[in-house]
Amino acid sequence: MNKQQLIEQIFLKKSYLCIGLDTDFDKIPAYLQSQPDAIFEFNKQIIDATKDLCVSYKINTAFYETLGAAGWEIMERTVNYIPKEHFKIADAKRGDIGNTSDHYAKAFFEKLHFNAITVAPYMGEDSIRPFLEYDNKWAIVLALTSNKGAKDFEMLQLATENNSQAQKEFLYEKVLKTVSTWGNTDNLMFVTGATQATALQNIRKIIPEYFLLVPGVGFQGGSLEEVSKYGMNKDCGLLVNVSRAVIYAGEKEDFAQEARAITLQYQTEMAKYLLQYG
Repeated sequence: MNKQQLIEQIFLKKSYLCIGLDTDFDKIPAYLQSQPDAIFEFNKQIIDATKDLCVSYKINTAFYETLGAAGWEIMERTVNYIPKEHFKIADAKRGDIGNTSDHYAKAFFEKLHFNAITVAPYMGEDSIRPFLEYDNKWAIVLALTSNKGAKDFEMLQLATENNSQAQKEFLYEKVLKTVSTWGNTDNLMFVTGATQATALQNIRKIIPEYFLLVPGVGFQGGSLEEVSKYGMNKDCGLLVNVSRAVIYAGEKEDFAQEARAITLQYQTEMAKYLLQYG
């Protein structure tokens, strides 16, 4: 999927919602747990109930890797079931020396047919370059995350030299400035957490045109309005991920309908912000 196709879907559906299919067997409805294909059936019903209200699905691979080979098979079937007009993200947080990253890219872009993969930038350009060599595929680079530990490294201040005067910049700012030169707005996105919403003003000064994947709305307490106010650009430029608040909205046989009801609430709110801030 290219950038223009993603933008068209956002404005067609009046939604920039990404639903996280981070499916935990222990949290799906009890009546499904006794079925032989429980996780895929759960994913299938969530997708069927929400696909007209969202533009993207994100799969955190850890929830499938923990099941071994069977989990990878479920993940592949789930990716193939998601409609082609949706932006499919592998939340795998890969990043290694070039040869290894080349195989990661082949696995997620050629074998599993994701549109994008999350990657860590801290091994440098050669660890990300293989993901940028594919047409209509995306690397989504970790920049400023929503977890408590973001302060350990991402918020460290670095001394820089500018016009012979020492200045300070955060490590995440250095990441944004540097990584944005490795690709372009057609193959790079950045992860910026919703709990860091006020920092989005600064982030938009550094990368005004890039799409941002924003986790942290929902159970983590991020504000959709603040993310939209500070992070939206003329193309929307946002994919706001919600996982647990949607997929675990219900615990009984009507769980998919409950998930749809929550999804509709997010879509309705997003439609308002597209008019207000877009």
